Amino acid sequence: MEPTADIALIGLAVMGQNLILNMNDHGYTVVAYNRTVSKVDDFLNKEAKGTKVIGAHSIPEMVSLLKRPRRVMMLVKAGAPVDEFIEQLIPHLEPGDIIIDGGNSLFQDTIRRTKYVESKGLLFIGTGVSGGEEGARHGPSIMPGGSPAAWPHVKEIFQSIAAKVDNGVPCCDWVGENGAGHYVKMVHNGIEYGDMELICEAYQLMRDGLGMTADEMAPVFAEWNKGELDSYLIEITANILAFKDTDGQPMVDKILDTAGQKGTGKWTVISSMDLGIPITLMAEAVYSRCVSALKDERVAAAKKLKGPRSKISTDRAKFIEDIRLALYASKIISYTQGYMLMRAAAQEYKWNLNYGGIALMWRGGCIIRSRFLGKIKEAFDNKPKLTNLLLDNFFRQAIKESQRSWRNVVALAAKKGIPTPAFSTALNFYDAYRCARLPANLLQAQRDYFGAHTYERVDKPRGEFSHTNWTGHGGDVASGSYNA
Repeated sequence: MEPTADIALIGLAVMGQNLILNMNDHGYTVVAYNRTVSKVDDFLNKEAKGTKVIGAHSIPEMVSLLKRPRRVMMLVKAGAPVDEFIEQLIPHLEPGDIIIDGGNSLFQDTIRRTKYVESKGLLFIGTGVSGGEEGARHGPSIMPGGSPAAWPHVKEIFQSIAAKVDNGVPCCDWVGENGAGHYVKMVHNGIEYGDMELICEAYQLMRDGLGMTADEMAPVFAEWNKGELDSYLIEITANILAFKDTDGQPMVDKILDTAGQKGTGKWTVISSMDLGIPITLMAEAVYSRCVSALKDERVAAAKKLKGPRSKISTDRAKFIEDIRLALYASKIISYTQGYMLMRAAAQEYKWNLNYGGIALMWRGGCIIRSRFLGKIKEAFDNKPKLTNLLLDNFFRQAIKESQRSWRNVVALAAKKGIPTPAFSTALNFYDAYRCARLPANLLQAQRDYFGAHTYERVDKPRGEFSHTNWTGHGGDVASGSYNA
């Protein structure tokens, strides 16, 4: 039988099924395969009924149906399952064939897999796919990296099925070699953690501080979505707050306040520590989920640990506007830190990232899609070597206009005992970044005092290190064996 399929997809969970149907809608013939082969028949008889989708019941059968170069995409659980499928695929593929990992894999794994698959004469792509079930079905944001030689063979498919913005520009382009695509997706997820935490803090300020109900908050978020905060997450927040349970009560009030996480936010924070980049807001977002998981402890602590009454007595409309501006300013900090991290990673791993292009890829289809990202693209279009978003004229002015409200919200929240870790750390980062002289000189003196770790002097050239015998008991030899 002559091979007729354009691409195969392994993994028939909801994301895999929807991506297959998306490809089918755009005229591509897809082979569907799943480890549990009964799911293949179920899919063909239900969701894919009446389409051109072909089912395969084994990997050899799947490969035999593919045109050359063969393109096999996996949407399976990150980790060992990806490596297991790669091992199963390699014996059936030929030089130049392409294996694609579309799951949420750790970027270091993608670096390793690219090298390994290329050593077998094959090509590898590790691509971030964002947008959830709806995005997969109707147009996700796709962030591919890996073997550059593979890109021309998947470009048309990926850009056809991706979300479109600005009169048809696809939210998909080549990101860079080996793990670059999955790294950018990881940072996307870290920013997503931050955005969600900021929105939740705004919600808690209105709920606990202003005493507003879900019904009162829903139109506030809906109104915010018409302005500079216009985004998918603000939109769905308005919808969630307006949604009623079967008894007519707000559904959100019946959901237990313990948050889950799948690990990508944690990966982002770990990478930032490895690279020495302070993504403080994303870190607080991750830790806030951890604190939420301590539900039983928090309930017990609430009965014993006292603080001020949370009620905020002020002009409600004015304080809601202050919250909006604090959210906007903090969001700028979150993206600033995310781009700082990507710039450091690009230097570390020798990637040539297109920062404006990444903002464009995130403009549609993905969870953090927003009007805001268009301004980031403009910033890098105007100055491709921009070192920090805060130095762009638009964002500098936006912070200036938001700053009074931002400080008022953080200060009042602290006075009233309402936790705002993301708002607060965003403001602290801003103040630290604009501070020409931080107290780290004292810190360096402490390190040199107890460990002879040395320090640089303001009256000597950078890179020249000194050591002081602070007590008269220590020696003049500096430490070279450990750091603390």
